[in-house]
Amino acid sequence: MSYNEMRKKIKAKHIPAVSLLYGTEAYFIQNLQALFLKHGIDDAANAVTYDLEETPIQEVIIDAETYPFFGENKLIFIHNPIFLKAKQDKLPFEHDVTMLERYLESPVDYSTIVFIAPYEKLDERKKLTKLFRKTAAVAECNPVKSEEVDRWIHGMAEQLHITVESAAIEVLLREQTSNLQMLENELTKMALYVGENGAVTKEVAEELVSHTTNSSSLRLVDAVMERKLHQAVAIYKDLEKLKEEPIALIGLLAYQFRMILRVKLLKAKGYSQGQIQKNLSVHPYVVKVALSRESQFTIPRLHKIIDNLANADAVMKQGKMEKGLAFELLLHEMVTAS
Repeated sequence: MSYNEMRKKIKAKHIPAVSLLYGTEAYFIQNLQALFLKHGIDDAANAVTYDLEETPIQEVIIDAETYPFFGENKLIFIHNPIFLKAKQDKLPFEHDVTMLERYLESPVDYSTIVFIAPYEKLDERKKLTKLFRKTAAVAECNPVKSEEVDRWIHGMAEQLHITVESAAIEVLLREQTSNLQMLENELTKMALYVGENGAVTKEVAEELVSHTTNSSSLRLVDAVMERKLHQAVAIYKDLEKLKEEPIALIGLLAYQFRMILRVKLLKAKGYSQGQIQKNLSVHPYVVKVALSRESQFTIPRLHKIIDNLANADAVMKQGKMEKGLAFELLLHEMVTAS
């Protein structure tokens, strides 16, 4: 089942005796853990956590079959079930999976067990994986696909009783891309600002969103694109106050301009936006932004800017010039590049 299906099941207090959460999206897993703690146990003293890279599964099963000392049920989180991976790590002990198999077939009614497997995939060939799928509630907690982030934002907005305009979503994606935890934090902040049933506009998003170094590099690109040297220097000074290293900023700028160049070249070959995104294996928003900028640059100018970035990087790393001064000269060269 999906993360949302598991979430609804727990909130309705339809708590499975055994659950398996697998995937690499920590935000989903942490949220489900919190819901299990809220709805799946009557006394927090009966919640316990095990790591199967440190504890044999047989010890965990013994604990699960031991009646709780406080309350009527216990909740057991079990991390890293390595026996569900295709390739297991070597441990100083062995897991008795036959004991686990017997438990899955007949779990006790006073323990809720939640396995947490931070793996993108399970080994579906294994007998144990098949048994989990047959007897337990299995929820996939992998990151949302890039094309689904918009829908996720609208879903979160609905929970917060607000609406988010499309232009505001673009601002959020520019700053946080698909970091779901950061996106939730930003949306929660904006919900407090606009109030219940309020609307988050582009202006509200730009006023409230927490700026990231990556988005500041995009603003630097815009300043260079518009040949606004004073604005570019002002953005750099803001980043300097945040202790951002000029060499790191060069790396971010180089990424942005290389992306614009690659997108421009693929567009010239007749590639669609979707084909470009697939070819470059990047977030669709990255391609969208590059496409909105590429017409402002000629290919020779992009090559010149990328050369300037490489030269400035070498000057800084070789200590030939003070970094701040070298970066300001770089901005001047990029703005005036023809």
